[in-house]
Amino acid sequence: MTKKIRPIDIILITLLAAAAVYIAYRIKVTIRYDWAWRIIPRYLFRFDAERSRYVLSTIMKGFMMSIKLSIWGIILGLIIGVTMGILRVRHGLFGRFAARLYVGLIRNIPPIVHVFIFYFFFSSQLLDHLGIEEAVRNSSPAFQSIIGKLFIKPQLLTEFLSAALSLGIYEGAYITEIVRAGIDSIPRGQWEAGYSIGLSVFKQFRFIILPQAFKNVLPPLSGQFISTIKDSAIVSVISVPELTFQGTQVMASTYATFETWIVITLLYFILTFTCSLLFTRLLKRLRAAD
Repeated sequence: MTKKIRPIDIILITLLAAAAVYIAYRIKVTIRYDWAWRIIPRYLFRFDAERSRYVLSTIMKGFMMSIKLSIWGIILGLIIGVTMGILRVRHGLFGRFAARLYVGLIRNIPPIVHVFIFYFFFSSQLLDHLGIEEAVRNSSPAFQSIIGKLFIKPQLLTEFLSAALSLGIYEGAYITEIVRAGIDSIPRGQWEAGYSIGLSVFKQFRFIILPQAFKNVLPPLSGQFISTIKDSAIVSVISVPELTFQGTQVMASTYATFETWIVITLLYFILTFTCSLLFTRLLKRLRAAD
């Protein structure tokens, strides 16, 4: 069915365009900001004379670090969320209590407070005593290179691990509720059918319940994945060199406040919007396969 453009649509678009022009005018007249876009490209890419090619500069390094951090946060959040989500619907009293305590505790603490508490406790009381960072520093150059590509350079490994774990634990609390709701949405008859043919509880979960629940939870789960990307900016407070942290460093050294934050906004938008399109296409394919 062809969608017609109504007069109200034209009016609203005109008003939005007028508002954008007015805001741009007020910024130029009132703030009188001296735009310096010419300095931004050097913080995106720079020419490396030794390699004779362009390499990532400050902002783009932060962008890649945000991607790494988001991927590990999503992986950890999924593992924790699926485990706790299953415990939420099991009959065991201890498992249900532990899962509910975890969700209630994490979801009712501001994320920045959660990051600080986890960083100062986890880093100083556990990671430092385990000597993970020191062990990586004393390892072979090849192993250090792998760690750098998968995580971060050894000098900042403790901060990265703390950030990824705190992000995964935080997102896992929301994924827990998504998984629980998805499992609860499966009719009771599906459980009874699995039991009637002699399947164990584990096999009922694996072959009957979870495949059906996966389709139900994918839309909210995709939204949570995108939220993880945006939430990764929180760890900038513990000096993990992700996009927001690197942006503040560039802003402090160049005073190009608007230019820096506009670029950071666009990079976050490109990343999240691309993920949104990919999830939308995946959902359409799953629906078409049914």
